Amino acid sequence: MKALRNALSICLAASPAVAMAQQPGGAGQGMGVIGQVIFFAGFILIFYLLIWRPQSKRAKEHKNLMSGLSKGDEVVTSGGMAGRITKVTDDFIVIEVADNVEVKVQKVAVAAALPKGTLKDI
Repeated sequence: MKALRNALSICLAASPAVAMAQQPGGAGQGMGVIGQVIFFAGFILIFYLLIWRPQSKRAKEHKNLMSGLSKGDEVVTSGGMAGRITKVTDDFIVIEVADNVEVKVQKVAVAAALPKGTLKDI
C-alpha cells in the first residue's frame, strides 16, 4: 500500500507539468489532463488488482503455512522432496524423507503441506 501511495503521489505531482506541456486551444489533441489522470489511475487500479493483491495474498498464505508447521506434518519442499517433519526450530525443520534419512531444510523452502497419510500412498 505504501508503494501504491508513493506512485499515486508522484503521478499527482507530475500532473501540473503535463498540463503545462499542452498547447492551449489546440483542437484534436486527444485526451485532456483529466482524461490522462483517469487513464493513469485506471492503469494503477488494474495493476493493483492483477499483480499486487494476488501476490500479497499468496505471501500471507505461505506465512501462515510456515507458522503452522509442527512435528508429524507431511510436507513437500520447493525442491520436490516429500517427507514427514521430525523436528521444528525457528528457521529450520528436519524432514524424514525415508527410513532413517533426515534432511534439514529452511522453513521457507516448504511449498505445501500434505494431508495425513499421503506419503504412505506414494
